[in-house]
Amino acid sequence: MQKLLTWTLDTIREEDSSFSWLEEYRYEWTPLVRNAVSKIRDGYTVLIITDDENRWFAKYIMSKINHKDLNRPFLPIFSLETIFPNLKTLNSVVDFELLEDMLDISYKEGYYIWYIGKGNHTYAKFSYKSDDNFLWVLDDELANGLKLRSDDTLLDIKLLQLFKLFNKTIDIALFNPKEFD
Repeated sequence: MQKLLTWTLDTIREEDSSFSWLEEYRYEWTPLVRNAVSKIRDGYTVLIITDDENRWFAKYIMSKINHKDLNRPFLPIFSLETIFPNLKTLNSVVDFELLEDMLDISYKEGYYIWYIGKGNHTYAKFSYKSDDNFLWVLDDELANGLKLRSDDTLLDIKLLQLFKLFNKTIDIALFNPKEFD
């Protein structure tokens, strides 16, 4: 993981100075992104869900993650709300257990949730059930998630920067695994 940590720091420093905030987060970020990207490389499907305020970001991710100009294989990353339009109607523990059963049946090779949003949202509670999920959580303390603040005036920019770094990490894992492993 030391190589990935060094690569992450170098990549952050190659960007403009607005990325400098990420240097502080690199020790939290690196194990999380390593786990998430390793699972993609191992054939897991990624299902993105967000709270209402960050739905725009899920749409942004979906428009960029498998863009043909990236010159890499298309990745199994989908919006859970798109593949399961009734997601908004779920509100009980039983509802989410049924959803989880459906996902287990549908994704035999494995899947994980990439949650982006506030920690008190219903989808957050669903996402917290597994330590394998990739969590970018606003206003909540988690041992296995990236903590951000919803009142940060630069939050949208930071989300975009995190996504850029995530996308570059996917590339390094696929095309230069010595730096990743």
